[in-house]
Amino acid sequence: MAYDIIVIGSGPGGYVAAIRATQLGFKVAIVEKESLGGICLNWGCIPTKALLKSASVFEAFSHAADYGIEAKDFKADFGAVVKRSRGVADKMSKGVQFLMKKNKIDVIMGMGKLNAKKEVEVTGADGAVTTHLAKHVILATGARSRVLPNLPVDGKKVIGYREAMVLPQQPKTMIVVGSGAIGVEFAYFYSTLGTKVTIVEFMPRIVPVEDEDISKELERCFRKRGMTIMTNSSVEKLDTSGDGVKATVKTEKGEVVLEADIVLSAVGIAANIENIGLEAAGVKTDRGKVLVDKYFKTNVDGVYAIGDITPGQALAHVASKGAVICVEAIAFGEGKYKHLPEPLDYGNVPGCTYCTPEIASVGMTEKQAKDAGYEVKVGKFPFSASGKASASGATEGFVKVIFDAKYGEWLGTHMIGAGVTESIAETVVARKLETTWHEVLDSIHPHPTMSESIKDAVEVALGEAIHL
Repeated sequence: MAYDIIVIGSGPGGYVAAIRATQLGFKVAIVEKESLGGICLNWGCIPTKALLKSASVFEAFSHAADYGIEAKDFKADFGAVVKRSRGVADKMSKGVQFLMKKNKIDVIMGMGKLNAKKEVEVTGADGAVTTHLAKHVILATGARSRVLPNLPVDGKKVIGYREAMVLPQQPKTMIVVGSGAIGVEFAYFYSTLGTKVTIVEFMPRIVPVEDEDISKELERCFRKRGMTIMTNSSVEKLDTSGDGVKATVKTEKGEVVLEADIVLSAVGIAANIENIGLEAAGVKTDRGKVLVDKYFKTNVDGVYAIGDITPGQALAHVASKGAVICVEAIAFGEGKYKHLPEPLDYGNVPGCTYCTPEIASVGMTEKQAKDAGYEVKVGKFPFSASGKASASGATEGFVKVIFDAKYGEWLGTHMIGAGVTESIAETVVARKLETTWHEVLDSIHPHPTMSESIKDAVEVALGEAIHL
């Protein structure tokens, strides 16, 4: 059967592209090799948040006395926690199935790839190969855990994020290699449920892409929770011959050997660009990514790529926004959409990390702003001064805002604390609207809320702090 658009991959890039395409009048098929929803819904964004919620509930029980509540003889059922997470993932995947039927999108199960004619060949679970034609093909194949030579994953003692979500039993000790979002989220989850966790990070600080003040605060909070943090350190080799794992770690003071039940490798991701026919179709790549223009078109006419396989932040919301831009650009070319969409602004993409305390940020860090030549005004408001935070018993962390001192441009916001991932959108929208500090202070923020701390931080930046 011939289609207007075939999408290979059904993650938050792929399924969004398919739905938007049908809305614009295209006949669409989507190809998926495993489960609808991709990694995000099945093994990433959603089920990890379910695990983290269970951990936060357990932590709340642990501090029940602080709220005047007596809680005795409670314990975490690790198997039940994992089961709940898988149930949430299954529900979300079924939700995507419903959306495919609702939007009359054909779902073709199997491994999809391009051939030399830019046709899509799909190999089913039974090995049968079918060929499908489309005027436009969108590649949305996502990414997987990156594997380092000195950290070979065996799925049992040395694991990636997928195995970390479904371990048959909770380990007593764990080494987490890498402290990006995946690493610190799992570190918090396992540590909160009672696993002794050590984080090994190659860079000088944990969550190294964040503002330096955020890194310092998270390290302080994690150490307070009993985790061991090793920065400027790297795992050189592993010995899995015994009951557990022995990790030789190179530090600034020399090598040390750590022992643990499990090593979790969280050293980043690698794009899934192999075996999808890029070479046969002549699609150009660079450093493991598919090269695209601002509308996600590759060098090959009629072939597009979105999400984690393209340069830019490997985030679900980036993939979804890129999907809409890509499809609307195709539709404009076909006379089905009235104008070219606005290209994606990679400088205004929010980043969220869902450990406790949460981290949320957008725009420039203080160092990046200064390195770019800005004279800055910086405001920092601690949640310890927030009435809502005190009432909630969640006083860890702060809001940090960065403005251009000359024109008042909002350059960035960096937050760490309870629920901050729900508050970062204010900065994203405000920056999109080219808001200055004056508009922020002229807008009423509800009281008492955690989100009003953004306004308080702006007041600090201007030397007009009321609550500090």
